[in-house]
Formats: sequence, C-alpha cells, structure tokens
Amino acid sequence: MVDWKKKLTSRKFWAAIASFVSMLIIALGGAEETGTQITALIMAGASVIAYIVGEGLADAAGAQEGGAESRQG
Repeated sequence: MVDWKKKLTSRKFWAAIASFVSMLIIALGGAEETGTQITALIMAGASVIAYIVGEGLADAAGAQEGGAESRQG
C-alpha cells in the first residue's frame, strides 16, 4: 500500500513529478521557458503541500500525546 502522507512530503517525489511534466511539455512542442515556469510552480506548490501535511502530522501526534497525558493524570 502506498503511504501518501510520506509521498506528499517527499522532495524527491515532487522533483520527479516536476521533471516529468517539464519534459512532457518540451516533448509536445512547448517552449523551454514554459516548462521551467511550470516546474517552478509545481515545486512551490509542493512546498506548501509538504508544509501543510507535515504540520498536520505534527499536530495529530501532539493531540495524541496530550490525550494520553490527560487520561493518566
């Protein structure tokens, strides 16, 4: 089974996606500048997604720890 949380926070995953899209644009006759701009947009979006997922995981872990402490106290 694919661990999507881990994939969405992986820089290697997003670099592979950006590279594929960029090369696809160029292969289909698009300008290299267009490919570069779209790659930059994908990587910027990936940074935001990775941050959001990472913070969500950290918040979830903190909530679980807090819940365990309140039950023990």
